[in-house]
Amino acid sequence: MASNPVHGDDQVPFLSRAVNVSRSELPGLLSAAAYFFFLLCSYYILRPVRDEMGVRGGVDNMQWLFTATFFAMLLAVPVFAALATRFRRTRLVPAVYGIFIACIALFWLWLRSDVQMVWAARTFFVWLSVFNLFVVSVFWSFLADVFTDRQATRLFGAIAAGGSAGAIGGPAISGVLAQQLEPAALLPIAAVILACTLPCMWVLERWSGRRGGDGGSDLPLGGTLFEGVRAVLQSRYLIGICLFIWMYTTLATFLYFIQADIVSGAFEDSGDRTSMFATIDLLTNTLTVGIQLFLTARIVQHFGLGRSLAFVPLLVAVGFMVLVAAPVLLSIAAVQVIRRAGNYAVAKPGREMLFTVIPRFEKYKSKNFIDTVVYRGGDAIAGWLYTGLSTLGLGISGISVVAVPLAVLWAGIGYRLGRSREAQATAAEGDAPAAAPADG
Repeated sequence: MASNPVHGDDQVPFLSRAVNVSRSELPGLLSAAAYFFFLLCSYYILRPVRDEMGVRGGVDNMQWLFTATFFAMLLAVPVFAALATRFRRTRLVPAVYGIFIACIALFWLWLRSDVQMVWAARTFFVWLSVFNLFVVSVFWSFLADVFTDRQATRLFGAIAAGGSAGAIGGPAISGVLAQQLEPAALLPIAAVILACTLPCMWVLERWSGRRGGDGGSDLPLGGTLFEGVRAVLQSRYLIGICLFIWMYTTLATFLYFIQADIVSGAFEDSGDRTSMFATIDLLTNTLTVGIQLFLTARIVQHFGLGRSLAFVPLLVAVGFMVLVAAPVLLSIAAVQVIRRAGNYAVAKPGREMLFTVIPRFEKYKSKNFIDTVVYRGGDAIAGWLYTGLSTLGLGISGISVVAVPLAVLWAGIGYRLGRSREAQATAAEGDAPAAAPADG
């Protein structure tokens, strides 16, 4: 797909080799990257705690935790849809983050109280699984609303790199402090860092407003609570995105269960397990940030979105083949690092580009439904499928054999979706008025 290149005096010299950004776009790029930095730094401080809480709650019960997460999503999505229907963007987005910051504080108090700790661990696992999808989904909905289709192709990779830098800082903090503090002590640090996203939202809103031409994009969405779901059911394109995410979550859940099985058998100490999870996160995000900053946009522009979206699923297929031959700690760590780095650097930004060509209400309501209910529904079903395959006597190698053709199917869906998005973007450009304003 053709990008909208920036030339001459409008280009920013010190960023020109990494990011094709104009001077007028720079405030939007930097504030969005900082926003994502603080968001993922906060989450990745909490993620190793969640993984440890999953082990404390019992590895044999993890399918129940994924099912509980799915039902929690079913309750949360209508609440978000109601808020999006009534409140404009400048109030909606900060309110969502404020609620989650308050929840972190409440969990800190509960985990310190030493009351019903098994249930505290399970509840925190479910809550953080909801938190992760909601705050990231709202972030990308916000960006799909603020940036144009052409800007998304050029800038989303660099913005994602800001998040990956935060995702390096988060595990680094957790990995160091997990050996010195109890896991619950990490929660207040994560809450403070998450609060730093709020001024970034304000700067991004100011930049968007100064550009003008919003066309009422900050008005409440209106409509009904379930129109986003109805739009999904009526659109082959959105159903295709659902299938793509469903395949992703199924295979990611398989790998998560395999990781839990192997790590729980390799380490007995809680701090060692938390540190191991943080190390995997740190390696993943260190690899990711360089790819996002220097390669993501170039990969999409050179190979097209279709081939880009098919690339990571094919890597995952190879990874499962490795686990067939060697289901050991080193193998799962390597597969998780490569799989997640490829997802964050290529598949995730590419997946968010799919939403830039749909109507505005779908960017919030339909996208939120897909990113939460469909995503966690895939998790829940995959958790029970993994348990069922294990009950039938399939070990890690046998389940990995089953996963290989699923990964190939996932690649085919990604390729078709990317081609469809490029066709829609080209058609929209052809229909645009000749005097349409340039990006920025």
